[in-house]
Amino acid sequence: MLRVIRWCAVGLIVVLGGLWAGAWWDGLEHGPVPAATGMPGSVSIGGPFTLTDTTGKTVTEADFRGRWMLIYFGYTFCPDVCPTELQAMAASLDQLGPLATQIRPVFITVDPQRDTPTALADYVKLFDDRLVGLTGTSAQIAAVAKAYRVYFARVDAKAGDAYLMDHSSFLYLMGPDGKLRQLIKPGLAGPELAGAIRAVMVGS
Repeated sequence: MLRVIRWCAVGLIVVLGGLWAGAWWDGLEHGPVPAATGMPGSVSIGGPFTLTDTTGKTVTEADFRGRWMLIYFGYTFCPDVCPTELQAMAASLDQLGPLATQIRPVFITVDPQRDTPTALADYVKLFDDRLVGLTGTSAQIAAVAKAYRVYFARVDAKAGDAYLMDHSSFLYLMGPDGKLRQLIKPGLAGPELAGAIRAVMVGS
């Protein structure tokens, strides 16, 4: 709960004020938030990015055009929510059947210091062979996080390499045109997540 509040606070500072926040929280409390063109108040989510995949290749948002994207932001040292959400993503793809061939599941790290392409490659294959892992420089990660309104922060700056990252935990369903179609709250099981995704894709 604390991490959600912090994220909303950051969003408020960066974007609008109380009106936007009210609409935001109403959406979170009632499930996945429909957002074909952006958030309330014409607040856009998503946009251009330049990152590095697990092979060391530079990729941009243009490489995913024509495919749906299911994006999750996290990090490989995450002890709880990240593995849970990635497992749900993988299970939802299995539940979706043929529709899953139209979706590119993507895991973007918020911890580029430790999540090298090699580390990400070893991590994503634990969940699903279809999962794309992306990392980058600190500046590149900050830029993509800002574009997607993702909150993240290192918890203990004095912990050496044993630190944790605090981060928001939503899933982003992006359309083939690169625009946000659904913001999905965390905690859904695979079948529930598949149902939310299917409803958007079939209704498009």
